[in-house]
Amino acid sequence: MNPIPATLDTLKLIKFLKREPAEHKGNAGKVVLIGGAPGMAGALILAGNACLHLGAGWTILEMLDPASARADASQPELMIRLARLDIQQSLANAKPDVIAIGPGLGKSELASCCLHAALAYPSIPLVIDADALNLISESPELLKQLQIRNQQFPGSTVLTPHPGEAAKLLQSTTEKVQSDRMKSIHQLVELTQSIVVLKGQHTLIASPAHPPAQCLAGNPGMGTGGMGDVLTGSIAAIAGQGVRHQINLWQATGIAVELHACAADSLVTKGVGPIGLTPSETILEMRSLLNKLL
Repeated sequence: MNPIPATLDTLKLIKFLKREPAEHKGNAGKVVLIGGAPGMAGALILAGNACLHLGAGWTILEMLDPASARADASQPELMIRLARLDIQQSLANAKPDVIAIGPGLGKSELASCCLHAALAYPSIPLVIDADALNLISESPELLKQLQIRNQQFPGSTVLTPHPGEAAKLLQSTTEKVQSDRMKSIHQLVELTQSIVVLKGQHTLIASPAHPPAQCLAGNPGMGTGGMGDVLTGSIAAIAGQGVRHQINLWQATGIAVELHACAADSLVTKGVGPIGLTPSETILEMRSLLNKLL
């Protein structure tokens, strides 16, 4: 019988994000987000908007869809570039503090190339979500590359699967994952040697160095397309600021998970949802809560 996990309690760490008067964008981190294949550009834009509104100093989108790789008039702060097969060089030139990959990534040759490049980038926090997880589940080579990265740079990679993606990684079924979520997250940590966020009711977070903790906040209104992309961008933003504000990737992930769920609950108390609650509304509520907690 699995013990009851501890309750996630990380929002008190938000105070470390408070900025000194002379700080500039370099103190808030440079984040590169990769994804947005044709037909799925919105996923990357949502992740980028979350990253921007949660405080990253720079938010750079490597967009796989050529038709969407242009300035967004509604959000001109996002630096949007067309991802290419030489993305490894692009990352080397950008010198990011954090990379996040997966929202709307797809499973093309370019998508696989981008994931190889992200896994090969050393040391910095890496957030892996959505189709990037599916690519890993289908490729022993990519899984091995992930494991090697975590051996070289422990605590620097976080995976954010929903139950279906978790099942693919474990070569199992969604039903089995959901029937024993504690066992599932232990298996995911053992397999990948990563920080793992198993999304769903009472989202779990665990790592090789930390036992599982569960987030008790959240509501069914979060079960809509794009919420996971928002979480990815939020983790990346907080991790980017954490580089110079004494917050590691484990702590940044916990903050983002809890802030995400609490923002959704806060909106419901205001009469926004749960039915019809949108990821974009959640981003703005997360920003509001974060600033209140500084």
